[in-house]
Amino acid sequence: MVSNPTTAAQRAQERTRQEFLSDIGHLNALASPARQQLLLLLGNKDDSGLTVNELADKIQMSQPATSHHLKILKDIGMIDSYRRKNKVFYYLTLNDTIDRLARILAALQERVKSIPQPHDLHQ
Repeated sequence: MVSNPTTAAQRAQERTRQEFLSDIGHLNALASPARQQLLLLLGNKDDSGLTVNELADKIQMSQPATSHHLKILKDIGMIDSYRRKNKVFYYLTLNDTIDRLARILAALQERVKSIPQPHDLHQ
């Protein structure tokens, strides 16, 4: 059997595909304008965090809808929460999100470098 060696472009394409598949939850979370707003609000808060009602008021969204978005962000580790008396406060953590996004960026850069660019084809 003759093996078909993969090219640098094929390896870069596969790496990019694998990075996107492994990090699809983070990419989907970041795709939502509401979740982007929540992350920005929590990123600007340096003290004890914000409650769901405070966040809902700031992004002008219902409390249930805001809670839904917060759950998605919490499930993938971008935010966390703690309870104080009868209130839940949310705060930014990002856990490994920055590392994941850096890997996606590196895979995309590798992929772009492996593809002939239009200006290279005309020389």
